[in-house]
Amino acid sequence: MSHDQNFKNLILDYPHQALAFFAAEEAAALDVDARITPVRQEQLKDRLGDRFRELDIPLLVEWPDGRRALLLFVVEQESEPRRFSIHRLGRYCLDLAELFTTDRVVPVVIFLARGRAPARLQLGGENHTYLDFRYLGLGWSGRKRRMQRLGGQPTADPAQSQR
Repeated sequence: MSHDQNFKNLILDYPHQALAFFAAEEAAALDVDARITPVRQEQLKDRLGDRFRELDIPLLVEWPDGRRALLLFVVEQESEPRRFSIHRLGRYCLDLAELFTTDRVVPVVIFLARGRAPARLQLGGENHTYLDFRYLGLGWSGRKRRMQRLGGQPTADPAQSQR
């Protein structure tokens, strides 16, 4: 089993803890009553000939008593930041928002290696911005700092373990 698949399985096996770790501010409102379920990874195509798109780990959060509207976390892991496409992530989020009829979508990107990636996408003209898209991004150094704040230590740098 690959490192990427192990990472995905860890998030799927411990979704509350993973969201608290990777999206702490947004996950703070998740209580024990919140039900977290994985969503279909393969996105529906508009036409048969369209390109196949697959999400890493889309998670649906629902409250059985209905006290809060559903919330979607779109968790993507990126082994190589240079391959990350903020446009692709934006399409995923918009597609899921439309599919679940919600505006409550939290994109989270976990970068497993150091590198540069766009943090924001702004679409507009000369006078106005019509789409302003951002995501919660966390790289190896961010995980290391957070682990230290939580009193733990990461076991190995993922970039080093790939060599």
